[in-house]
Amino acid sequence: MKKTLLTTLALVLALTARAGGILTNTNYHIGFDRMMARGTTFDIDATFSNPAGLVWTHEGWQVSFNWQRPHQDRDIETTFPLFATPDHRQAFHGKASAPFVPGLFASWHKGRWAVGAMVGIVGSGGYVRYGTGLPMFTAPVMASLAAKGLTPDLYTIDASLKGKQYVYGAQVVAAYRVTDHLSAAVGLRANYYDGYYRGHVRVSPTEGAAAALGLPQQLVGLSLGTDQRGWGFNPILAADYRLGGLTLAARYEFRAKMSIPNKTHDLSVEVAGMTTEQATALMGDKVAAYRDGVKTRYDLPALFVLAAGYEFRPGLRATLEYHFFDDRHAHMQGERQKQLTHGTREYLGGVEWDINKTFTVSAGAQRTDYGLSDEFQQNTSFSCDSWSVGFGGAVNITPKLRVNASYFWTMYDDYTKSTPAGSPGYAGTTLAGSDTYSRTNRVFGLGIDWRF
Repeated sequence: MKKTLLTTLALVLALTARAGGILTNTNYHIGFDRMMARGTTFDIDATFSNPAGLVWTHEGWQVSFNWQRPHQDRDIETTFPLFATPDHRQAFHGKASAPFVPGLFASWHKGRWAVGAMVGIVGSGGYVRYGTGLPMFTAPVMASLAAKGLTPDLYTIDASLKGKQYVYGAQVVAAYRVTDHLSAAVGLRANYYDGYYRGHVRVSPTEGAAAALGLPQQLVGLSLGTDQRGWGFNPILAADYRLGGLTLAARYEFRAKMSIPNKTHDLSVEVAGMTTEQATALMGDKVAAYRDGVKTRYDLPALFVLAAGYEFRPGLRATLEYHFFDDRHAHMQGERQKQLTHGTREYLGGVEWDINKTFTVSAGAQRTDYGLSDEFQQNTSFSCDSWSVGFGGAVNITPKLRVNASYFWTMYDDYTKSTPAGSPGYAGTTLAGSDTYSRTNRVFGLGIDWRF
């Protein structure tokens, strides 16, 4: 039992180091949260959404400060034969949140030239915790114990997993109006990855089982604690064409190559009847990728954006937009990106109306298609296709000062991954099982734009 259980737990450990997923943020300014499609904007958020459009913005200086409060649930409902419930189903609830997500913008425009800068969280952005661990922790352990005659009533499993992932970005762009209708921009973004992973699995017999079967107080103990930090850079190219009420814009962000080193302070396993050296040796290369100093790939994918906007009359405008993230060429640990069927595709639309000189309202929607597959989905890193809607408004306190407010809600499609009995099975076993992945996401935001 020791070798089987330890090998299974080593596999579990090998899967925990990527608690993120194919996530690149695009909502840095409240204007996005309340309209979604901002690819043809000429406001301060053009610094990110339409860099070449900065040459059509307010002449002079602009600054903007944005605050967002997101909350996300990441739930897994698992069916597994050994779960002691009437339908053999168990829910694993994870909470992900970031108490404060800022976005800072600044731009300057004079004649044919404009420059802009932005600081924000460009990837992931928050904390996640599963207080009872994950199915991939508990199911293999239970299957290994069952093979040795230990039923779930004879032991307890204490498991927990938590992690943090932030990718901070600082971007600068320069734009030039080539003709009266055409402009172009170039830029560069520096990305800093900051994350950690903490987890443990402890298997202990019940008091009765320990006494009756002569079992030690702990059968297995496994723990992981590692920090990851590193840098990556990506150039940016953009163009904008404006003719009357029509605006056409395009943007391309190159891939940011990120190779993140581990700073591991806790990577241990204890198995009853084995020394630490024996247990570690038995794990072999299963933990090699998580030793101190080893690097993990976490590339940010290239992004291509096309947008078309039209102002139907002064103050009433609409935009349609398309995003393509080239995730299949953004390297992940173990080349996991190859398990996607295609890169992420996003379709966006939004409308904005200036009711008068003081009040503006807007609304929009976004559809996200990740190109998911069963092979790609993991307990520690799963995604769900989604619909998002946003709405909100702005108030011009003075001709130079504007306050933005928004509410942004994402509705995810559940994803079910099933494994039939007898196959290379659920969570590394040969038993039948299934995971249903689901998410919820809500974001409230406030922002201030200032012209001078």
